[in-house]
Amino acid sequence: MKNILENLSQIPIFSSLSGIELDGVKPFCDIELFRKKELIFAEGTEPDWFYVCLSGKVKITKTSHEGKEIIIEVISPMDFFGGFAVIKGFPYPASAYAMEDASILKIARDKLDLMIGRYPQIMHAIMSNLGMRVRDFHTNLKSIALDKVESRIASILCKLAEKSGVDEGAGTTIDMRLTKQDIAEMAGTTVETAIRVMSQFKKAGILREQDGRTTIMDMARLQQKFLPQQL
Repeated sequence: MKNILENLSQIPIFSSLSGIELDGVKPFCDIELFRKKELIFAEGTEPDWFYVCLSGKVKITKTSHEGKEIIIEVISPMDFFGGFAVIKGFPYPASAYAMEDASILKIARDKLDLMIGRYPQIMHAIMSNLGMRVRDFHTNLKSIALDKVESRIASILCKLAEKSGVDEGAGTTIDMRLTKQDIAEMAGTTVETAIRVMSQFKKAGILREQDGRTTIMDMARLQQKFLPQQL
């Protein structure tokens, strides 16, 4: 834990703080380890903690009226989550689960208030980030409602590659293990449809799947063929 707290400057919401200010933030922070598929917080519960993913991946999900789980966001290392509910003081509007073993930095709600009062630039960084997320959330909802499933899945793959992609020369590998269930939940479709579309992309030479990881072999073709609005 000590080594992780020594690198708080790598977390974007703390990046503007000086060394002395970062030392002042450390006492407010706790760290907890969550196993793959473990619940971090449930939709509708009290917002007792503000979270930052230090390692691993976290999925933010909501359940539809039909009981289907939809992934509305994937949290990568150094991203925060649960922030809007904690700041506004209303129950968490979605649930959070570890997609893989994850190390999570936690700040209790009352401590966050004290920390923000002492270092107001943290609030500015949080609100700037939340503004971008709200925009992306509305874009995703519009895509689920209007776009064909091939376009939705292509868009998800491109965004994940942008956020967590590793350039391997022959293509860009998404640095997380994605199941067809995960893809279906992010695209608002069925597992069977996700399997069909991913197979279509693989047969076209656009994707490769190996050891549970997805590599986009031809990003330009994926965008041009399935995301015509980006032309």
